[in-house]
Amino acid sequence: MEPITLTGGERAVLLIHGLQSSPAELQPLAKRLHQAGYTVHLPHIRGYGFEHGDDPRSVTHWQDWHSKVLAEFHTLKQRHHSVAVGGLCIGAVLSLSIAAELGDEVAALSLLSTTLWYDGWSMPWYRFMRYVGYYSPARYLYKWREREPFGLKNAQLRKWIAREMSHSDASMVGASTLNLPAIQEAERLIKSVKTSLHRISAPALIIHAEEDDVATPRSARHVAAHIGSTKVESILLHDSYHMITIDNERERVAAETIRFFNSAMPEASS
Repeated sequence: MEPITLTGGERAVLLIHGLQSSPAELQPLAKRLHQAGYTVHLPHIRGYGFEHGDDPRSVTHWQDWHSKVLAEFHTLKQRHHSVAVGGLCIGAVLSLSIAAELGDEVAALSLLSTTLWYDGWSMPWYRFMRYVGYYSPARYLYKWREREPFGLKNAQLRKWIAREMSHSDASMVGASTLNLPAIQEAERLIKSVKTSLHRISAPALIIHAEEDDVATPRSARHVAAHIGSTKVESILLHDSYHMITIDNERERVAAETIRFFNSAMPEASS
C-alpha cells in the first residue's frame, strides 16, 4: 500500500488510517480537505497498516507506530505553516498519542470513531478470550474475521464490501481479518494514551456515531472528559456505524472537520 499526498496550500493535515487498514478509508475526507485548500498526507505505516503478504509476525510495536507518525508530522511541519492531525479508530488514538508529545505544535485534531474500548454491538461475545490468547502460542494463529456490517450502516456499501471480502484479503475498510498481535499492540497504545490525555493542548473535534458497532460513544465521552485541550467540540452522528469517513454521513464528517480546522488554523498572512 502506497502513501497518498494531495498537495495544496500552506496548511497541512496528517490523516492516520485504522489498524490493519490503509489510506483508502480516509480518501473521501482527504479529497474534501484538499478541495478546501489543505495539503493532505495519508501515510501507510508498515507493521500497523495492511499489506498483502503480511502475517501476524509482521506486526510491530505500538511505539514504532508512534515514532513513524511523529516523523511524518515533522516532515510536514518543515514545509507548512501549520499541521493538523486526524485519524479513524486506532488512527485517532495514534493522533492523540503524538498530540500528547507535541503539545502546541499540533494545530488541531479531528478524532473520528476513537476506540478506547472494543465494546460496540457487533463485537463477538468471546472477545474477552483475547487476553488469554495474547500470551498463548496460538496468538500467531488466531484471526478475528471482519463480518457484517463491516462498520457500515449504508446497505449498498455493505453489500459491496462483503463481495470484496469474499474474494480478497482486504477491502476499502481494511483487512478481512485482524490478528491478535495487532490487537494486543493497539490495546497497549490505548493504555498509554488514556494516561496522557491531560497533556494534550490542541483544539479537538470529536466525531462519533451513536450506533458505532466497534466502539460505543463511551470512548468519545472519555476523551472529551479527560483531554487537556481548552477547545473541545463533540458531535454525535445518528445515521452511521463505525466507518464514518465512508458511511452515510461522510459529507458531514468532512464538512465539520473543515469548519473546525478553518477556525483553529488561520491561513498564513502574506
